[in-house]
Amino acid sequence: MQIDPAATRSMQSAVRRSPWLLLLSTLLELAQGKAELVRHAERSWASATFSGTRHTVVLSFTGLEAVAAGEALIELLPDHEFAIPRQLVADANVIAVDHTALPQPHLQLEVELLLLEDC
Repeated sequence: MQIDPAATRSMQSAVRRSPWLLLLSTLLELAQGKAELVRHAERSWASATFSGTRHTVVLSFTGLEAVAAGEALIELLPDHEFAIPRQLVADANVIAVDHTALPQPHLQLEVELLLLEDC
């Protein structure tokens, strides 16, 4: 197996520049450590005056305590003040909720967040 050092440096640099790890960490904290990450997607976003990234995150909560934590996240997310260096969370919304009771309580949330580069 061969590893291209230039490609490795480029990937590491991209990961360091991207705020997604801190964003996910904050979301999992808001979920009281009861969520399981199902999926994360990031895509570039720009308007005439701003640029940034749009993040879609799917979190899964299984069990009564976890579902309660997920419901708390639904309430907290829109007004939460994120502390992500050089980023402003301009929009944070729950865009889909799947709630089931049997065979055990389960909640799946899809959230979308718009991060703008703060100069």
